[in-house]
Amino acid sequence: MVDNNIPPNMGNKGMQMGMPQQPSAENPAIPPMPPTQAQPMPVQAPVGNPLVKHLRQPKIYIKLPSEGHYWPQNALTKTENGEYPVFAMTAKDEITFKTPDALLNGQATVEVIQSCMPNIKDAWQTPSIDLDAILVAIRMASFGETIDLSATVPGTEITKEFQLNLQTVFDNLISTEYVDTFQIDGFKVQIKPATYQLSTQQAIKAFEEQRIFSTVNDDSLDDGLKLERFQKSFANLTDININAVVANVVAIQPDGDEQAVTNPKYLREFLEGAEAKTYNQIADYIKEQKERFTQKPLQVTATPEEIEAGASKVYEIPIVFDQSNFFG
Repeated sequence: MVDNNIPPNMGNKGMQMGMPQQPSAENPAIPPMPPTQAQPMPVQAPVGNPLVKHLRQPKIYIKLPSEGHYWPQNALTKTENGEYPVFAMTAKDEITFKTPDALLNGQATVEVIQSCMPNIKDAWQTPSIDLDAILVAIRMASFGETIDLSATVPGTEITKEFQLNLQTVFDNLISTEYVDTFQIDGFKVQIKPATYQLSTQQAIKAFEEQRIFSTVNDDSLDDGLKLERFQKSFANLTDININAVVANVVAIQPDGDEQAVTNPKYLREFLEGAEAKTYNQIADYIKEQKERFTQKPLQVTATPEEIEAGASKVYEIPIVFDQSNFFG
């Protein structure tokens, strides 16, 4: 049953509560609320580059043939265990190695070494006995332990493709010992490897002098001018060779003397004025030590087809690490 009795407090006034009120002076119109907009989620600003953890990491760790000796102060940050991290090359490094001018003056090699081996702060000061080991290590870190090479079989026109194991090359370099003290007739001599900077400077000078030297065969020049250029170039090339020996010598101690001479000025004076026999003994020993750290040619047994084409039964293929193709 429905109760139709309306409570006294719910008369007309109560009925109006459910109806919209008309604006008046007593009850002004209330403006509608603007629609609520979704607030963006707070984003925390990253501390540093979040991609840093995805940058290149060391691929291999190596020891140096020099064991860190012969490096000037501040050129190499040495480690406690003598092992140094090697990173793969960046795209910039690969492009650098394909720049002819930078390759000629050595700048490309310096930049890539310092990029891939950050412990090396001044690659210009790299001892010559470490250079090939460092470059082979960078190649392995970037492209793997093998490299495909090709060469012409001696005595034939056959091009032979072969694969070289770089780990074997590196192991041979790292196991080679550099003996810096030796005895010659009347003297005890101490030497050091040339730096990459000095070797590069000497190579550039020798190349320039060789170009001048070649003008001797220019038929357009008169004999007097040819002779003048020949004598000048020959003298310059001789100076380059002597300077190379002088730069390698650290000390000379005559037999019977208690002290060795280490003053560079006195060493140069002695080497320039010593008997040819004495000078050649020192120069030959320096050359011998340098050659111990160069890549030996491959000994190859010829195939029947190669022998038929004119090859020897056993022949040698020189291994030349041309940086323009060795790195890519």
